[in-house]
Amino acid sequence: MNTVTNMISRVVLLCVCVMSLAACQSLPERDPAYAAVRPVALPPVQSSNGSIYQAGYDVRLFEDSRARRVGDLLTINLVESTNASKQAATSVSKSTDTSVTNPTLLGSSPQFNTPGILPLASNTGNNLGFGLESSNEFEGDGASSQSNTLSGSVTVTVAEVLPNGYLVVRGEKVTSLNQGHEYVRLSGIVRPVDIRPDNTVPSTQVADAQITYTGSGAVADGNKIGWLARFFVSALFPF
Repeated sequence: MNTVTNMISRVVLLCVCVMSLAACQSLPERDPAYAAVRPVALPPVQSSNGSIYQAGYDVRLFEDSRARRVGDLLTINLVESTNASKQAATSVSKSTDTSVTNPTLLGSSPQFNTPGILPLASNTGNNLGFGLESSNEFEGDGASSQSNTLSGSVTVTVAEVLPNGYLVVRGEKVTSLNQGHEYVRLSGIVRPVDIRPDNTVPSTQVADAQITYTGSGAVADGNKIGWLARFFVSALFPF
């Protein structure tokens, strides 16, 4: 009896510990692939050569603040909107009718009798004529539609400057609300000429764009289908 009681106590204690850990809100998981890139360090200060302007430390008075170097910030305006639809219909019909009349042999149509198998079966007046009929029909309909909209903005950093001057950008935005986290991750290639004077560029002008919007936490877990239910709606379910 004591053994059973101890086992039940251990199970209850384990369940309480698991529930306590699940209740704790974990920190958001950052993706290293979208980590911010630090700017390149400036060269060390050289000794003054008596001139007002030093090499490598000049200030351009007529230069805008648009991103152009590794580590610079760039704001991407998310204006994604997709709408796709597809519909297909197929109808196939085929019929065949073949008949051969009783031939005439030596001026007469042959007729013959066959042994009767069933008591009421007719076995007299048979000839060599026969007929064949077949019919096949098939109809199929299919339709599919999908619509997605994503708006907002995310500020990324320049990770690399390509030889042609194009900027490889990447970054993520993490928002923690109540018991969940929202992640907006973006990476792609931007042309400097597409960057607006306010240092922004629409997401529709980002090449090789990879935009991810995901969430984690209690709300995201409650919106997921269970593993057993996923089996019944997957292609592995035979019915």
